[in-house]
Amino acid sequence: MKLSTYNFLTSKAIKGVKVGYPLKLTITKKDVVESEFNPAFIERLLPKLEWSTVHLAAQAVDLPDDIPAEQPVNIAGNAELLQKLHHLLMEIDIVEGQLECPETGRVFPITDGIPNMLLNEYEV
Repeated sequence: MKLSTYNFLTSKAIKGVKVGYPLKLTITKKDVVESEFNPAFIERLLPKLEWSTVHLAAQAVDLPDDIPAEQPVNIAGNAELLQKLHHLLMEIDIVEGQLECPETGRVFPITDGIPNMLLNEYEV
């Protein structure tokens, strides 16, 4: 699972959950898969992302100094930050781990890079 995907996952579908975001990410195995840097793609992706969750992802993969806690105003003009965002969002693959609902504590496993977000019938 790419960390760009992590930014979009929520447990709001669980009965009684009001927000369900951001999920707590615990990583037991990760890989780094290099990909071609496309700054324009990262710039287009940014408005769709919740910056605080991007920062949480950076902390989860031990890169807290690479991504500032507050979103800078002019990211497009900062090639170094765009490169760091590309690395974080597009090159780090979570292979094994789990996601946890912040409201219920419900755990969703990540196996072979795929988060299992399926709910039981009684949870819907």
